[in-house]
Amino acid sequence: MTTTKVSKLTLPTIALSLMTVMSAVAGLNMALPAIAIDTEATQTELTWIVDSYTVIFAGLLLLAGAIGDKFGRQRIMLFGLGMFAIGAAVGFFQTDPEGLIMARVIMGIGAAAIMPSTLSVITTSFPPEERGKAIGVWVGVAGGGAVLGLFATALLLEWYEWNSFFALNFTLAVISFLGTLRVPDSREGKTKLDWIGGLLSVVAIAGLVFGIIEGPEQGWDSVESISGLVAGFLGLVLFVIWEMNTKNPLLDPRLFTLRGFSSGSLSITIQFFAQFGFIFVGMQYLQFVAGFTPLEAAMHLLWMPLVVLPGSRLAGALSKKIPQKILGSIGLAIFGYAMFHFSALPIEFDYWYFTAGILMFGTGLALSATPATVAITSALPQEKQGVASAVNDTAREVGAALGIAILGASMTDSYKAEMEVATDELPAEIAEKLQSSVAFTQIEAPAPLATIWDNLVQSGLEAFTLGIQSSLTIAGWVAIAGAVLVAVIAPNKVAEVGGESKAKSAKKAKR
Repeated sequence: MTTTKVSKLTLPTIALSLMTVMSAVAGLNMALPAIAIDTEATQTELTWIVDSYTVIFAGLLLLAGAIGDKFGRQRIMLFGLGMFAIGAAVGFFQTDPEGLIMARVIMGIGAAAIMPSTLSVITTSFPPEERGKAIGVWVGVAGGGAVLGLFATALLLEWYEWNSFFALNFTLAVISFLGTLRVPDSREGKTKLDWIGGLLSVVAIAGLVFGIIEGPEQGWDSVESISGLVAGFLGLVLFVIWEMNTKNPLLDPRLFTLRGFSSGSLSITIQFFAQFGFIFVGMQYLQFVAGFTPLEAAMHLLWMPLVVLPGSRLAGALSKKIPQKILGSIGLAIFGYAMFHFSALPIEFDYWYFTAGILMFGTGLALSATPATVAITSALPQEKQGVASAVNDTAREVGAALGIAILGASMTDSYKAEMEVATDELPAEIAEKLQSSVAFTQIEAPAPLATIWDNLVQSGLEAFTLGIQSSLTIAGWVAIAGAVLVAVIAPNKVAEVGGESKAKSAKKAKR
């Protein structure tokens, strides 16, 4: 391995690069109502505009992490930031859903190249005594950075059109690119790249998400939905088989026999499943149902980073004394309760009810995220930190992709079912539009429907709220199940760097 001295700019640059990636996942949610009205995107198209980025991001993370390990982490970050800037520039000029999806795919490729190197630079460059603190900063930015991205986007939308979101992405990428020129480069050996494993990971994730998103629109028994789910399942099975038999796997499935590795990965996946699913549906609730402007909606989330950022640092210190089995499971339980709290959101907005949910949300995330990340990175030795960081990032993005897809599909399914009843006697063309997205209840009343339009709008908001409630109930049960599983499978001891892998190696040596 080759390394250079850590510069004072390294951690700030890593944090800004991570912010660039995370803000692009979450920030676009603030612009969805405006995008839906301007481009006439359906609810399913809105889901794809958000999730196309996350699907490509998640599918390429393992391969991108391996490329960074082989050719240099600084180099892959520079490539990724360049691709990200290009995608953002393309998105700025789009006027239809298809073009926006294409731009988001390009940005997703860039994000996949950026994110794994942010954590692996920390774990391979910072000395052990500073690593926990640096990881705490990384986790805090990963969790709270999404909301800060939402707030920045909301500020722009007060004065500019929705495409200013892409201008923000472009600017962050360029600044991060310049800072990365001072980030230390490091690499590991001459391992052959597993291109087949990389392709199968994309097929698995993209297939599953495609089937889930298209289900409410095309029907769960449609060719599109079934084909996507089957392709995703087969891709996942083939990925596991290939990885277990290839000489240089992207991800050896046997690593999940390490309890810290598996419990940490599970926890991270669940956290991001619920977090980004909530952001996707919650931002639409605040704007469509509660009637807030993007900035007003973002203001209601500001408590989250104020809790997550210091809470993550505290959790980093507690992780040295309290094992993930206890600290991580408590965090997930609080997180799950917050989701159940949000699942009862009323159609008439209640500030204190919503804020109480945000405070619990941030607390649960802070207490569960840092122990999970430490558990993953500590389960593997120094030379495998590229794998550890890639798996950590992949767990996050797979969770986010599935959360947006599953909770978005649940919301869409419920909304569409309710609106089919409310629009049963309307002309087919208008009924279909109202059923496809709550955004169409925000337009000026068509002349023939002027007398009943207010009732249709109210029906749309009620249907949308019910959809949000059903989707967040799913998130709550998933988080509670995760808390139980972490309590059962996580190691009893506090994580140490390379602790589990060293213990297993010593056990084999005795034999």
